[in-house]
Amino acid sequence: MYEPPHFRETRPEILHGLIRTHPLGLLVSNGPDGPVANAVPFLLDAEIGPNGRLRAHLARANPQWRLLADNPASPVLIVFQGSDAYVTPSWYETKRETGKVVPTWNYAIVQVRGTVKVMDDQDWLAQQIADLTVSQEGARAAPWAVTDAPEPFIQSQIKGIIGLEIEISEIHGKWKVSQNRPVADRVGVAQGLESEDHQSPGMAGLVRSYGGLDGN
Repeated sequence: MYEPPHFRETRPEILHGLIRTHPLGLLVSNGPDGPVANAVPFLLDAEIGPNGRLRAHLARANPQWRLLADNPASPVLIVFQGSDAYVTPSWYETKRETGKVVPTWNYAIVQVRGTVKVMDDQDWLAQQIADLTVSQEGARAAPWAVTDAPEPFIQSQIKGIIGLEIEISEIHGKWKVSQNRPVADRVGVAQGLESEDHQSPGMAGLVRSYGGLDGN
């Protein structure tokens, strides 16, 4: 990933935070016919290993897991996309001053590399789906639990999936959030993203925090 120094994010807690808030990652691996990619929800065990560990599962009918099992030493890439937004030059003070501006796109993204261990243990898979369910249902007033479904049904569903464990060997973050623009331009971008026409409060918050505008 292209990472200019002013956009690079290296703090583990920030990188891990994006994974937790945007857990649907794009799992990319090599196959005999070229790259293979699938969108998969991941769980992060941040305390395991120097960079953490990811857990996920695929449908047994998905051929990607067999490619991973056949090439255990081949690294995979997982891409987690956070907040993003189009930025119009009309929000820049520089547009009014010189006109020398162009559109851009702001985004926060984390890329992870590691090797995969395929997990076919029924207890591991049962724990995986229970943990994933809690991670998404826990904040609801009346959360659904795996045990709400009939046990024979759940067991039949578990038989249809295969697990993945990925020890993270590399983790990279890029927060391209207007921090390279003059202060007046950053203010304009934040206000534009908060306007009724755009309503991108997540990205507006990143522009303010990374641009030193939290007091504005």
